[in-house]
Amino acid sequence: MQNEEGVITELYIPRKCSATNRLITSKDHASVQINIGHLDENGFYIGQFSTFALCGYVRAQVALLSIVQTVLIAMGSDNLSYSVAMV
Repeated sequence: MQNEEGVITELYIPRKCSATNRLITSKDHASVQINIGHLDENGFYIGQFSTFALCGYVRAQVALLSIVQTVLIAMGSDNLSYSVAMV
C-alpha cells in the first residue's frame, strides 16, 4: 500500500522466486536474494546489478548453478561468463 506521497507503507512485501514464480513466504528461511553484478567488455564491474530471489525449494535441489544460469538467460544476459564464490 502507498500513501499520497507514493511512499510504500507496508511492513512486509512478499517476493516471488525467479526460477519457479512461487511466492516466497515469511517462513521460508532457506530463501536467498542474489545480486549479480554487470561487467564491461574488460571484465570490470560497472556499478549495476541484477537482483533475483530463490526460494528454499530451489536451493534444496542439487542443480542450483544450472537454475541460476537459466534465470540469467531469461533476464536477457548476453554474457554468461561468471564465477561463483561460495562464502
